[in-house]
Amino acid sequence: MNWLVYHIVSGQAFFTGILLVVTGTLTTRRPKGLLRRLSTVMILLGWIAVAVSSTAIPRWIYALCGTTTVVWLTARWLPHWRSVSLIAVLSSWLLALAVEFPHHVPPKLEPVPGGLKTLAVIGDSVTAGMGGEDTSETWPKLLARDHQIAIQDRSHVGETAGSALKRLQETPLDSPDLVLLEIGGNDLLGSTSAAQFAHDLDALLSQVAGPSRQVVMLELPLPPFYHEYGRAQREVARKHQVLLIPKWVFLSILAGEESTLDSIHLSAAGHRRMADTVWGIVRPASQR
Repeated sequence: MNWLVYHIVSGQAFFTGILLVVTGTLTTRRPKGLLRRLSTVMILLGWIAVAVSSTAIPRWIYALCGTTTVVWLTARWLPHWRSVSLIAVLSSWLLALAVEFPHHVPPKLEPVPGGLKTLAVIGDSVTAGMGGEDTSETWPKLLARDHQIAIQDRSHVGETAGSALKRLQETPLDSPDLVLLEIGGNDLLGSTSAAQFAHDLDALLSQVAGPSRQVVMLELPLPPFYHEYGRAQREVARKHQVLLIPKWVFLSILAGEESTLDSIHLSAAGHRRMADTVWGIVRPASQR
């Protein structure tokens, strides 16, 4: 995977953008030099990096950052307002950083009483595999074999949040200790609108979440300007107290050497990496 694509889709470009904006803002205070001459360019590039990262922070924070930046660009030539506007713009961008950073830290699951015995997986073709001998052992099968966990594999090729909901309504889960969802890619890349995705995901999580069951979900790596899908996923996950695994975790698997067949669907090596990664996530739940 191209490093620039990874940098953008993983969300790292958001932090690069903030660094450029803050650096550009601070260097305008220098009396002279190359950095001062490039400060406006740095701020512009920072905004572009933030925009293409599709980071799903609240809209009001984007509005605050944009407003304070514009005010500062105007007021920096006015001595009486220069310091106030500088503090405002730096504070708004640091707030954006503080709000987004926790979403890049993997969650830690609580131990399941008696140990983790059953894991339900709801997924699409990334989990189900595309067939053929190279992917005959998908990551849920590897996980079950390596760690003696009973896996309820509810993954299907072409699955969306809506179709997964219909399957679960027809055949409910059999009381698993933990549920992991790898879903939404077909919604994102298909014809499902962000609003419909939010509706379907909300109904799906209502079906699988419960007060005595831990549920984790892989956060969607987002192409540029797909903020609304990420925002919908985060809001619905928060509503149902579902833990989100940062998108860079899944993207790091896709970016691994020979991990995919077509940049999305996992090869045999990719399924192995996915099994190892998922075990690292769910292992705390298995500790007695």
